[in-house]
Amino acid sequence: MKFIPELLPNLIDAIARTIESNAEEVTALDQAIGDGDHVINVQRGIQALIAQREELGQLDWAAAWQKIGMILMTAVGGASGSLFGTLFVAMGKAAREQVLNQQSFAAIFVQGVEAVKQRGKANAGEKTMLDVLIPAANYLQIAAHDAVALPDVLENIKRVAVAGMESTRDMLATKGRASFLEERSRGHIDAGAKTSQLIICALVDVLAEQLAPPA
Repeated sequence: MKFIPELLPNLIDAIARTIESNAEEVTALDQAIGDGDHVINVQRGIQALIAQREELGQLDWAAAWQKIGMILMTAVGGASGSLFGTLFVAMGKAAREQVLNQQSFAAIFVQGVEAVKQRGKANAGEKTMLDVLIPAANYLQIAAHDAVALPDVLENIKRVAVAGMESTRDMLATKGRASFLEERSRGHIDAGAKTSQLIICALVDVLAEQLAPPA
């Protein structure tokens, strides 16, 4: 795997741009079945990461993921901070003393997602960010096992994330404020799933650029 932590400032900037450019849409999704503050909370976390992006870029991946998780837990309000923070803290712990490659990253990400499932007491099919994260983790495991070429993994993971996000539209919400709407929660995409998809796609675009041959 050719990716180094010095990419983190670029990755963080890409996330900031995609959340900003889609903020209106995500807020509308959240207002339909949630509290309406999801984007504000996520952006608060992003700004905290931007403030420390250069320092993060000097760490190894394990330490960087751990620090990102702690920053998000501190800076982001609502359930999102706890869940996104848990993802990165668990990834940081799983990555200690690991050589990062496609196989090890798949295992690290799976452990992060498992930690989110435990923290949120949720699973796939409950109209949450896990409906993006779990399919993404499953695909990364399959791709690692089958030794799928990295450019293809990056392209495919975007499709997996979009499909996961879209799948929440017809789901019945069982977690958070949306669960109180019961059947009325159907017909709306989950805001957390949408931001998770946006973040994954933004990260992949930066990583894909790194793999592209120089012009």
